[in-house]
Amino acid sequence: MSTERCIAHLDMDAFYASVELLRRPELRGKPVAIGGRGDPRSRGVVTTATYEARAFGIRSGMALRRAAELCAECVFLPVDFDEYRRYSRMFKAAIATLADRIEDRGIDEVYIDLTDAAAADGAPGGEPRASGGIARHAPMAREIKRRVHEATGLTCSIGLAPNKLLAKIASDLDKPDGLCIVETADIPTKIWPLPVRRINGVGPKADEKLQRLGIRTIGELAARPEPWLVEQFGRSYGHWLLEAALGRDDREVVTESEPRSRSRETTFERDMHPERDWHELAATLSALCRRVAADLRTRGYAGRTIGVKLRFDDFRIATRDLTLPAATTDERTIRKAAFECLARQPIERRLRLIGVRVGGLEPIAGAAPGASAAVNAAQAAAAAPARPAGATPPPAAAPGAGDEAQRPLPFV
Repeated sequence: MSTERCIAHLDMDAFYASVELLRRPELRGKPVAIGGRGDPRSRGVVTTATYEARAFGIRSGMALRRAAELCAECVFLPVDFDEYRRYSRMFKAAIATLADRIEDRGIDEVYIDLTDAAAADGAPGGEPRASGGIARHAPMAREIKRRVHEATGLTCSIGLAPNKLLAKIASDLDKPDGLCIVETADIPTKIWPLPVRRINGVGPKADEKLQRLGIRTIGELAARPEPWLVEQFGRSYGHWLLEAALGRDDREVVTESEPRSRSRETTFERDMHPERDWHELAATLSALCRRVAADLRTRGYAGRTIGVKLRFDDFRIATRDLTLPAATTDERTIRKAAFECLARQPIERRLRLIGVRVGGLEPIAGAAPGASAAVNAAQAAAAAPARPAGATPPPAAAPGAGDEAQRPLPFV
């Protein structure tokens, strides 16, 4: 058996939008954008969009109003994270029927170590193996795609490569519903012609600097000497840039990890005055605390550090934290600490966003923490029934009766 690793990166295709199209099949083939409350006249950003909408230039992170300007016929839908999480559990459970070395990278993507995932004489479903190299794992990848579609009705794209960095790039080269194989020998022809921004870890600022230095493709980056890159970007990042451009990455697929925190936040439809809008502010913060507490209990963790995040109408961000004597999942305790944090922050302007975070997490004794969430999803996939098409997520409940929610903030 070859010692060369085979790593798969599986990325669901336009995940949120695709889930919505399952419930609204009449929208297939039309430009659809998911974001905020689904109203392009309101404040909010695009979370994802169908490929038809992307053809008009609509992208994730774009203001809903701007998206409406780019495509007048675009259909806008509100986000429904509960439903997206349900489908996330379903597709990860389908993968777990074939592989157990799975790294959960978020709601719509995973890494899978396929190096030893299937017998050498064949693949699930009786499909013969290709001979040699990464391609020998293609039958397994196609079977994973089939089971994901069978379980969810959704398509995914898979990149197969010797490491995580190349697999991540490959999964985006044949979308949607694609399977792209990158062997080590393919790097000069398949990877080097790509824009340097395709490397996961090269952000907008690094890309801008590379462009100024005359480096536009991954191949141009690979041709630069390491001392020059270190001089331009520092020892650590300069070395990493060259290694990435050469397609080198020895990171393992991490099947177990401890979460550091859980958080929830919301952007208001209008900027909130801390006194006149206090009751709505308090209700929102209380609801966020309730949701974070539920998240912690579901995942089997408790947290000691409670924090509040505020974004003002000038986009300035402020945070305040409070560390408790003991870790908790109790909603009232989290809410009380959150309101104490809020009271410590001078409010000089109206509020655009509010959030709550619980950090310093530790597993609850006797619980099964969600470290191997991708594999454990097999038990969680028999979840609640789907929400009917057109139904909106349930509204947040009113805040608890604690005194902390009754005191308005002074407007400085």
